[in-house]
Amino acid sequence: MLLNLEVMPPPAQSECKQLINSDLYRHLGRTDLRAFLYAYFRRPGFRYMFFFRKTQDHFKKRSGLNRLAYVLYKLVLEHYGVKYGFDIGVGAQIGSGLYINHFGTVMINPKARLGSNINLAHGVTIGVSYDGKVGVPVVHDRVWIGTNAIIVGGITIGEGAMIAPGAFVNFDVAPNSVVLGNPGRVVSNKGSALYINNAVESGGFNSTKSAVALPWAALRNVVR
Repeated sequence: MLLNLEVMPPPAQSECKQLINSDLYRHLGRTDLRAFLYAYFRRPGFRYMFFFRKTQDHFKKRSGLNRLAYVLYKLVLEHYGVKYGFDIGVGAQIGSGLYINHFGTVMINPKARLGSNINLAHGVTIGVSYDGKVGVPVVHDRVWIGTNAIIVGGITIGEGAMIAPGAFVNFDVAPNSVVLGNPGRVVSNKGSALYINNAVESGGFNSTKSAVALPWAALRNVVR
């Protein structure tokens, strides 16, 4: 009697795993276990985002043990927030492949929306404004935001834009624009193309797909 044995494919990655792997790929260009361990222990930005993704995932589920897991992950997230100076609201919508280059005072309003392949340097603030364009920013894919840049108000930062270090932005920015100064002004349309490395596939604010294969087996015992 012949048995019909089929090789079962690995289970599809959860949204949380895909997001974590996409963040990892932005840091190191690969997603194997060795890369994960290196980034977790040597890259504060990745470590913080690992707990941010896990906290947000359990917050969305809100049932049974997820409530307890949310509290535990949130405590760890707040610990690293104080340690590294990061303050990213759990309600913030952040697409795949966020890259925080250095630790130190990154603040993002919990109602902000960020697309995929965003680069954040230290000192960045993305916050609310109650004057002028009231609200919080929407930052599209492949935007590079430099040290001590401030982005506030109900504005839109177009895809591929570059916000230079120290810029103050409270106005809509067209795609591929370069904004410089305080108050900010558009100085060119060269954009961020040369500054976004190891980009993952972009698909809007809810994108979790990567441009590279993200191996489930390598991380299944680590990213639970």
